[in-house]
Amino acid sequence: MLETGETLRLFVGDDWAEAHHDVELMDASGRRLAKARLPEGVAGMTRLHAMIGEHLGDDGEEAQVLVGIETDRGPWVRALVAAGYTVYAVNPLQTARYRERLAVSGAKSDAADAHMLADMVRTDSHQLRPVAGDSQQGEAIKVVTRTHKTLIWDRTRHTQRLRHALRDYFPAALAAFDDLAAREALELLAKAPDPAAAAKLTVNQITTVLKRVGCRGDLTGRATRIQAALRSEHLGQPPVVTAAYAASTRALVTILATLNEQIAILRKEVEAHFGRHPAAEIITSQPGLGPILGARVLAEFGDDPDRYTSAKARKNYAGTSPITRASGKKRVVAARFVHNDRLIDALITQAAAAVRFSPGARAYYDKQRARDADYNTALRQVANRLVGILHGCLKTGTLYDEATAWSSHPESLAA
Repeated sequence: MLETGETLRLFVGDDWAEAHHDVELMDASGRRLAKARLPEGVAGMTRLHAMIGEHLGDDGEEAQVLVGIETDRGPWVRALVAAGYTVYAVNPLQTARYRERLAVSGAKSDAADAHMLADMVRTDSHQLRPVAGDSQQGEAIKVVTRTHKTLIWDRTRHTQRLRHALRDYFPAALAAFDDLAAREALELLAKAPDPAAAAKLTVNQITTVLKRVGCRGDLTGRATRIQAALRSEHLGQPPVVTAAYAASTRALVTILATLNEQIAILRKEVEAHFGRHPAAEIITSQPGLGPILGARVLAEFGDDPDRYTSAKARKNYAGTSPITRASGKKRVVAARFVHNDRLIDALITQAAAAVRFSPGARAYYDKQRARDADYNTALRQVANRLVGILHGCLKTGTLYDEATAWSSHPESLAA
């Protein structure tokens, strides 16, 4: 039994794989209480609860269960959080460094990693970040925004593949189309994926495609320019090689057309989910953040109100704040290279837009450039400042105000 005022603490290490989990239970003294390999799913989670309950006994309601696992997502993690356990998502790099601290032999096994994770949360939980208690709305926004952004990245990769293929056998197409992922380019390349077929396209045929995809302006003039570019002389490939490239182009065009369609569908899903979130109005009041970019920022920060204790903590997570390396007389201030790629991408994009539309952000950017900061460094500093402003707005539940946001930088207000 526990003494009055004492809380029983149980530490669990969970080394997960796709089909199973190696778990170990440890007490406060570091003694192993139990270990097992559990299957993924309901059966495994039920057995884990039973193992924990067996060692908590009558003190279960007063006990605290701390779990270390190398992931922060998935139904298994959600079930752990729902059970009332404190779950720490341990970065695999931290795990590797901790392993080296215990042994230098390089030996590794799933059971040993479970033991190590349990020991990490026992000794270093104050240094680890608990899994955020995001709302269901926040989780839904994360799912659709990440998929939407992934499809955009996929489209960029496939567009580059198409560009490389055309450059090798049909460079005239690159002169004809500014954007290979645009609907008119895809439709025309699907109709005529090789130089011979493209040279037969008439101005009327090209104009019809431009109208169908919703192009505006002088369509006849544009169609004439496209036709001229497609018929221009260029270095080519032998017929059999050209036919092989044309088949590859048809496949890439089909993939890009499908990606365009699904990106448009998911964009509406992102806007719908984000529009229902209570923080949406505050986030979109920030300079440079619309519904899509705002949804990405919300998704990657999460919406747990207690996750970031200060603006500095949010900036550190964002990766916008610099890090200092000091040793003896040497002191170096550098950018953080370990960060959430999706979040930093959204924040830098926001900063680039903010310097165009926010006088305060523009003046702050110019101040950094005047200190000989290059473009990327200055933009990152603007992003860092904007993260702090966003944190304050979310904490106080207030909309962005240009004068208030830059009050600590009078030169920004004067600009």
